[in-house]
Amino acid sequence: MPTWHATVETASWLTPVLVRVVLRGDGLAGFAMPDATDAYVNVAIPPQDAPYGPVFVPAEVREHHPEELWPARRRYTVRRWEPASGRLTLDVVVHGDEGVGGPWAARAEAGDVLVLEGPGGGYRPDPDADWHLLVGDESALPAIAASLEAVPAGRRAVVRLVCDGPDHEVDLPSPADLDVGWLHRSGDPGTDGTLLLHALEELDLPAGRVHAFVHGEADEVRGIRRHLLTDRGIARADMSCSPYWRRTMTDEAWRRVKRDFVAQMDAEVGTGAA
Repeated sequence: MPTWHATVETASWLTPVLVRVVLRGDGLAGFAMPDATDAYVNVAIPPQDAPYGPVFVPAEVREHHPEELWPARRRYTVRRWEPASGRLTLDVVVHGDEGVGGPWAARAEAGDVLVLEGPGGGYRPDPDADWHLLVGDESALPAIAASLEAVPAGRRAVVRLVCDGPDHEVDLPSPADLDVGWLHRSGDPGTDGTLLLHALEELDLPAGRVHAFVHGEADEVRGIRRHLLTDRGIARADMSCSPYWRRTMTDEAWRRVKRDFVAQMDAEVGTGAA
């Protein structure tokens, strides 16, 4: 993937856990988005006091420096790209001081430099589908918000999202005929982990062919995927499904086991996770 760099123009809190970072600069010259509403970039965040400048090529750093000096790699969905102004918007989930990307976004201020690679992506709402189903949590919210803007006018879009409470909800503008349901966690991991699945089990699905987008916490995604494929009979080809993170695991630990988890999930029902 090509390497880019950009400067923070603004950083603002959308909710208690979601920071919007707007980037721009000459380092984005030539940047172009794929035809995908789940497009992502891989950001590279160097450790504190790294012996190289704020603008670097991650591959070169890995080649010339020991591993403890390598930048941390995190993947974030592009919320919006504005070619005319050269602005790139990322919405980043922050869980206190945990991880690398969240704390960086929480401290981000105008003038900070961010190195990124990409973009990639593979999902866009199918304009020929009869209706759309979009399911996820805060980590999937940027892609779901971008996708809803691309659903054809008047087409039905059923959205179920889980978050920590009313102040964590955001507006979701769309030309679609929206059915949006926000589910609020109680703080009980056992109950919270099944909120989305139970909401879908109780849902009367619209008639016709659906195009589904199911992304978020790994075990939640796995259960929802199984339900939609086996109980609801949705075709695997009509679903984009990916586990972004896993409860009780750090980003680094999840990255090490994600490939095996996805393979096991695919072996249960259907093949190939998008």
